[in-house]
Amino acid sequence: MNREDGGEHEKEQESQENGRLVADSVAEKGQKSCSGPGQVSNGYPSTSPQSPREGPGAGMDRGSTPGAFRTLVVQQTSLDPPRETWSKKMDFLLSVIGYAVDLGNVWRFPYICYQNGGGAFLLPYLLMAVFGGVPLFYMELALGQFHRSGCISIWKHICPIFKGIGFAICIIALYIAFYYNTIMAWALYYLLSSFRATLPWTTCNNQWNTPNCTRYLSTDLNVSWTDNSISPAQEFYIRQVLQVHLSPGLHQLGWVSWQLALCLLFIFTVVYFSIWKGVKTSGKVVWVTATFPYLVLLILLIRGATLPGAWRGVVFYLKPDWGKLLTTTVWLDAAAQIFFSLGPGFGVLLAFASYNPFHNNCYKDALITSSVNCLTSFLSGFVIFTVLGYMAEMRQQGVETVAKDAGPSLLFIIYAEAIANMPAATFFAIIFFLMIIMLGLDSTVSLSCFLEILANEFSLNELDFSPLFTQLIVFEFSKMYRQQCFITLGLQRAFVVKLFEEYATGPAVITVVFLEVIAVSWFYGTTRFCNDVQLMLGFAPGVFWRVCWVAICPCFLLFIIGSFLAFPPEVKLFNYLYPFWTTVLGYCIGFSSFICVPSYMVYHLVTTKGTFKQVSLDRQKH
Repeated sequence: MNREDGGEHEKEQESQENGRLVADSVAEKGQKSCSGPGQVSNGYPSTSPQSPREGPGAGMDRGSTPGAFRTLVVQQTSLDPPRETWSKKMDFLLSVIGYAVDLGNVWRFPYICYQNGGGAFLLPYLLMAVFGGVPLFYMELALGQFHRSGCISIWKHICPIFKGIGFAICIIALYIAFYYNTIMAWALYYLLSSFRATLPWTTCNNQWNTPNCTRYLSTDLNVSWTDNSISPAQEFYIRQVLQVHLSPGLHQLGWVSWQLALCLLFIFTVVYFSIWKGVKTSGKVVWVTATFPYLVLLILLIRGATLPGAWRGVVFYLKPDWGKLLTTTVWLDAAAQIFFSLGPGFGVLLAFASYNPFHNNCYKDALITSSVNCLTSFLSGFVIFTVLGYMAEMRQQGVETVAKDAGPSLLFIIYAEAIANMPAATFFAIIFFLMIIMLGLDSTVSLSCFLEILANEFSLNELDFSPLFTQLIVFEFSKMYRQQCFITLGLQRAFVVKLFEEYATGPAVITVVFLEVIAVSWFYGTTRFCNDVQLMLGFAPGVFWRVCWVAICPCFLLFIIGSFLAFPPEVKLFNYLYPFWTTVLGYCIGFSSFICVPSYMVYHLVTTKGTFKQVSLDRQKH
């Protein structure tokens, strides 16, 4: 504890040891309790280093000095068990980078970039990152590190009436897990199919092929590509992997594909063993899952740059169209891309940061990880478009024609076909689909936040991942597996995955984060939050961060929400245009998570006694 001598007024300022309550009695006209930032108990072990300002006589009674006041120090040791922490700082950084850098960086950013003006798109993208994405990223890391709580239990420290935000985040994370697990199951199917001399999506003599299948390799000089031509890679993806041609529409989902069900079972098994010991195992897994994609991206970038026609793709990727900056769509896409790329609002950043030491510099972590994320997106654009330029050169078509498919189709059709045309195609196919699995696994391993949520919210800390708790996890995973098999695997279920991608997470999570920023900045108070950050880091956030949290970030999020509601996306996959009733269904899916917020507010107001102000702001005292 630090003692500062200010002449006639002397008081205790700060408690550096975690898990202690310090009450200062500094009163000339009656005793007065101090409720400043020094009064904090976040469950940290009492082994925190002492402040450099502590001297040998910090705890001595100086009451004999004339005019001095006696200080009564009341100490209470927390009864909570020591909080688990990351084994190494790099475990945390790689976990955050692995979570933020996902499949969207590989396929969505390059597609959005060339669609919205190429190099000109980088300007709104950077502006949205600086004024919107990074401040939200920094805020969540600081909240999780200070309060050491998950997305549900943290609200008892901030603003209890907003606790429904935590439940909404859990439902959204469940939808995201469904999406990523399905993509990884597809990638695993491709990976297993790659262990052969001739890749199955390079030939047209398979049982799933049609007469329009056109085998067009770089060695087939006598074959011409027409508008009716269908590549074997496209037929393999649509007719063999997804089998959507066997169902008449979204209203008849058909049966479950047993091949994909087995792939999904393997993915669930890997995810389970990656998180069953909490951050002790997930922190080790990310050393592979977060670094391997960068190695593969570097290999693919070097190989793509040496392909004929690669320059066409790079020019198409970066050629600026400044006129598009005058359209609202470009700014909306930039805001949505940076938001979903960094990933605030999904509860994962709160959970990861809650395992940090109290004085960890989360400010520097936020700047480093967000910069790595944005640079990875930019690098992925070169990896994708060098290959697209090669495909355009080989087919004698424009790059815009080759790159017409967005989403996973860009990976599983266009890029898979390009790999098949490369020398050593089997090797490149194996490492590419391994990279896809690693990128998805990084985000899905973030389900470890659910373990943290269970432990904090339902007082399961004492289980410490005991066999009982492990059995609970196995039970929940098996239930999720059965549900996901029915929802996302099988005939026409690729269209369900697209519906989840467009509606289940987008508007719901943006609305949730908007309420989170309002609760922290306006209810908890920016001043109080900045004092918390100063207690952790030794310095308070500057004016820029305060203005972003209070005004710019809420406006940034409202802009995305309003644009989405005013202009609902026209959902289309392959040749199937989603009917109107699917739009209504999509909004219902998104609303199913957000409904937790107003529902809990009503519940909290009804079950808690006191005035509205007392009920809504009576946060748990530290």
